[in-house]
Amino acid sequence: MSQENKRKTESSSPWWREKFMWLVWGGPGVVVIASFVTLYLALHFPETVLDESKVQTTYVGKASKDADPASLAPAMKGRNHAATGAR
Repeated sequence: MSQENKRKTESSSPWWREKFMWLVWGGPGVVVIASFVTLYLALHFPETVLDESKVQTTYVGKASKDADPASLAPAMKGRNHAATGAR
């Protein structure tokens, strides 16, 4: 073995003392830990399912009899109409 190779082997430190190795293993390690935290939160605090039969849908039906048809326009059309004024 040459002197230069021998110096490189002796001067190298253990892998846990190399800063670059913490970047290589640390990034994916944080992602794996975050995925387990997300799984825990999803399993222990689930979203409740919305029962559509109990949702009140008659409000628009009652309002549509008395309201101006332009007030029931879709949101983008109504917003654009409000921004440009009635023409």
